[in-house]
Amino acid sequence: MQPSRDIARLVEIMAALRQPETGCPWDVEQSFDSIVPYTIEETYEVVDAIERRDAPDLKEELGDLLLQVVYYAQMASEIGLFTFEDVVEGITTKMIRRHPHVFGDVEARSSRSAKGQWERIKAEEKRERREARERLRAAPLADGAAGEWAPGRDEAKSGLLDGVPGALPALVLSRKIQEKAATVGFDWTEAAPILAKLREETDEFEAAGDDRDAQEAELGDVLFTVVNLARRYEIDPDAALRRTTAKFRARFAAMEAQAASEGRTLADMSLEDQEALWQRAKGAESRSTG
Repeated sequence: MQPSRDIARLVEIMAALRQPETGCPWDVEQSFDSIVPYTIEETYEVVDAIERRDAPDLKEELGDLLLQVVYYAQMASEIGLFTFEDVVEGITTKMIRRHPHVFGDVEARSSRSAKGQWERIKAEEKRERREARERLRAAPLADGAAGEWAPGRDEAKSGLLDGVPGALPALVLSRKIQEKAATVGFDWTEAAPILAKLREETDEFEAAGDDRDAQEAELGDVLFTVVNLARRYEIDPDAALRRTTAKFRARFAAMEAQAASEGRTLADMSLEDQEALWQRAKGAESRSTG
């Protein structure tokens, strides 16, 4: 089998890897749940390549991430859920439907801001998902799959926040939950009360004393409020934290290099000496960006 630019070749490769008799033993034994950690890891590696502006790495990591999609689709096809082609058709249908001002007829393009258009699109998609679940309940799935997959997600859950996936990273999850609540007006409209709330929450964290459970609860409140503050200033909290973490890594590396130039290690130094190196690294950083 030869490499190809055609996505169909990647689908063929994955199908071959999953063949019980002739495939790769490791790939054959994987399940939807077992490869979730790899999917998360590959996603973050894509982000890392973008942040480093490393084009060759980004190309490779995007391929690894694409492989995850093909992997899930192959496992789904083996038990009769859906195929990779179904995935492609689904996303192309969604993109065309959600952009009538781009792909629609003249009338649709001229009324792209029509009130209720987005609501109608979402309602249609919800109806189609409900119908798809009904078909799945009646489909002849592989042994064991019917009980695990046939009912699908419970459509009876109709609360405003039910559509936010709980498995999202905590910062992203809290931001999306707050954004959803804000759509019905449950939100601060100014920064001042959020800052006041942040001070209140930090005071409550301090008052928690040595109670570990209370500390965790109060720290969660602090972080949730920080996310709210970030939203008010239209700052992505995850990006802000990643930026600060990258800055810390760079300064810490400079500290290590300076210590090594003196024939020492950070572990050998007092906190005061380490702080002096930190301030030196911070000053050098300011001069290089000034």
